[in-house]
Amino acid sequence: MRAQRHDTILYPPRGLSREEAARYVGVGTTKFDEMVNDRRMPRPKRVDGRVLWDRIALDAAFSDLPDEGGNRIDELLSRRDRSS
Repeated sequence: MRAQRHDTILYPPRGLSREEAARYVGVGTTKFDEMVNDRRMPRPKRVDGRVLWDRIALDAAFSDLPDEGGNRIDELLSRRDRSS
């Protein structure tokens, strides 16, 4: 009997389907489509018949989204600079 080889390295996939990409950034597919259309999220890549989103490009786009209420640390530092 031949031993089976298993991939023991756990890693997230680089290419994500539309549904996976939407779930990855925390929104539904309708909102994700809207964000792709208005360029808040990247366009997909095509691999033969598959449409895939690059997980790293999604990370970069997500990082570029505005923070609600701004960054508290930057806000405090700018107050200190104005009072100097």
